[in-house]
Amino acid sequence: MSQYQQDIDTIATLKAAQKGAWEGINPEYAARMMAQNQFKTGLDIAKYTAGIMRRDMAEYDADSASYTQSLGCWHGFVGQQKMLSIKKHHGTTNKRYLYLSGWMVAALRSEFGPLPDQSMHEKTSVPALIEELYTFLRQADARELGDLFKQLDAAKANNGDVAAIQAKIDNFETHVVPIIADIDAGFGNEEATYLLAKKMIEAGACCIQIENQVSDAKQCGHQDGKVTVPHEDFLAKINAVRYAFLELGVDDGVIVARTDSLGAGLTQKIPVSKEPGDLASQYNAFLETSDVNSTDDLDEGDVVLKQNGKLVKPVRLPNGLFKFRDNTGFDRVVLDCIVSLQRGADLLWIETEKPHVQQIADMVNAIRKEVPDAKLVYNNSPSFNWTLNFRQQVFDQWQEEGKDLSGYDRDKLMSVDYDSSELAIAADEKIQNFQRDASREAGIFHHLITLPTYHTAALSTDDLAQGYFGEEGMLAYVRGVQRRELRGGLACVKHQAMAGSDLGDTHKEYFSGEAALKAAGEDNTMNQFDV
Repeated sequence: MSQYQQDIDTIATLKAAQKGAWEGINPEYAARMMAQNQFKTGLDIAKYTAGIMRRDMAEYDADSASYTQSLGCWHGFVGQQKMLSIKKHHGTTNKRYLYLSGWMVAALRSEFGPLPDQSMHEKTSVPALIEELYTFLRQADARELGDLFKQLDAAKANNGDVAAIQAKIDNFETHVVPIIADIDAGFGNEEATYLLAKKMIEAGACCIQIENQVSDAKQCGHQDGKVTVPHEDFLAKINAVRYAFLELGVDDGVIVARTDSLGAGLTQKIPVSKEPGDLASQYNAFLETSDVNSTDDLDEGDVVLKQNGKLVKPVRLPNGLFKFRDNTGFDRVVLDCIVSLQRGADLLWIETEKPHVQQIADMVNAIRKEVPDAKLVYNNSPSFNWTLNFRQQVFDQWQEEGKDLSGYDRDKLMSVDYDSSELAIAADEKIQNFQRDASREAGIFHHLITLPTYHTAALSTDDLAQGYFGEEGMLAYVRGVQRRELRGGLACVKHQAMAGSDLGDTHKEYFSGEAALKAAGEDNTMNQFDV
């Protein structure tokens, strides 16, 4: 017996026990509402999606072609339309996630207005967006199931294939998928990290990404001036997130440890080493120092360390920050990742300055010498100039192979003049295969784009504004938007129904019967799209 039928029978039994007081309750209608609201709380979602992520991680370990993907979404509607589109075009949400970008929360969701990615936005806006995203995804479930229930009723009334429609209801795939949620550097100390992590998990997050920057000096991963914290400080925050998961009963919650060390040359704090070779000692070994032979080598207020039997003075900048030695980023990244995985993190995030498979693979291979199943969440960032980067990669490869490059200027490969060239075509093929290649060769389990829908919103608005306020007028909207929605089968062309009017009508009928005042009558203009 299906869960749907079990629910009908359970409610029918409850109704009978009320001795007529529930005469206005239809058990099948109540069972439908239960099916349309599979997840009662955010914790239900977190537990369900954590299981999905753990399964996907195991499948990736067995086969690197089973990588996962997501797009960053800054509004519940955007996330909803993304998942509807995935189901429409690909038939399943399997291996497709949501990403919540701290950058987009700062830029688009703060009451202060647009902010840089420096943890200046309200921390409460992060769990609020998680809750909003899942509210819209649950509404997508309710809407699609509502359509199936209408089909079921029609089939029953007209001797249709009831069994086939019932099978679709029983095997319905939810739009609710895992979300990888950005907690930045924790928005404060480890207690602040724990408190915010709890709110995010309660809102539905099964996976929290945290970075090793100093919280109050946080910078976007693709900007300069990044300052990292010692391993002990970062591990305390990883522990805080794990405690939050365990306290709330999400035992298989996922933690992504992000390192910004490849592009971060500064530290705010020199940790205390208790014995040679401990974590603090390893962290401090990367500091740029000068030898101290006497007090003459010291200025007022200088800090002195003992390293390898010698006294040394760390280089300190006018702002009080300490400098790492040049060209140590690779080794610091590898150490960061190994330590994080060995002390509680599940996945890694290495913020790089370009999308280069071999560069990523070199770091991952070094990490895997210590942690063989290490795997990454990787930012296919819009901050990269993908066209220029990959055209230059192809140029360099062809140069090594001795190919004639006299028709190309490496510094000007972004030019539209090269768009149809052999080199540009080869570069586009590398871009198309980047995720597949990087997952196979560089241990990338999850590919995401942090803020693609920020850019698509800007681009589509620009296209519409150009035509609508120009000579095209209303044709710009009709041809560029509405007609494309109709031809593409987008559900949101019926925006009233997408916003819940049909669901509301159904509920009114459940509650009021024939007396229900419904919006979907013959005069509803949305009927014009039933073509």
